[in-house]
Amino acid sequence: MIQVMGGKYHHGDLRAELVRVSLDLIAEQGLEGFSVAKVAKLANVSPGAPYRHFSTRESLLAEIACHVACQLAERVAAAAAEHEDPADALAAAAGAYTRYLIERRAGMNVIYAEGLHGPEYVELHEQTRRLTDEFLMRCLAVAPDPETALELMEQLFTQAHGYGTFQLDGVFVKHGYSVDLVVHKSTEAARIAIAGRTVGGPR
Repeated sequence: MIQVMGGKYHHGDLRAELVRVSLDLIAEQGLEGFSVAKVAKLANVSPGAPYRHFSTRESLLAEIACHVACQLAERVAAAAAEHEDPADALAAAAGAYTRYLIERRAGMNVIYAEGLHGPEYVELHEQTRRLTDEFLMRCLAVAPDPETALELMEQLFTQAHGYGTFQLDGVFVKHGYSVDLVVHKSTEAARIAIAGRTVGGPR
């Protein structure tokens, strides 16, 4: 935690604090509300302080995205681990993605934010692969071939993100849906998609 001393911040672990504050800012205002200036103000440091740890806005955002991908991968893996049936595990993974997106306003929209595709963001790309592998390996377990598995993964990410976005944008709120209900609907939609692409299922 940053401590103010005579108008100057005590480093402690300023880098980690900036990331934590950034995640909270995005959770409250979305990616469109993110700025280095806002992060500095919330962290109670000077506007230039973040640039001592992150040379650009994109480098800070890449660190944030890395944390999002890591946290999502852990959430997805934990949700899937509660089910023995591969299809149920995969559907639960999709629901976990939706819940995280609603809670943090962060998912693929942050991980694939503009400016983060460069080769310099190695750790982000590794964590992104870790997240996608959580889905892809489970899709491969239920799909008849790799091509179908990739199509299924794309569909599941799109659906899971869409359900979360509808809740965040107020579409489902107007219908009186709770977060738990939206997650349930996302999970059930995933189950239907999986059934349509599993071995022996309709295409």
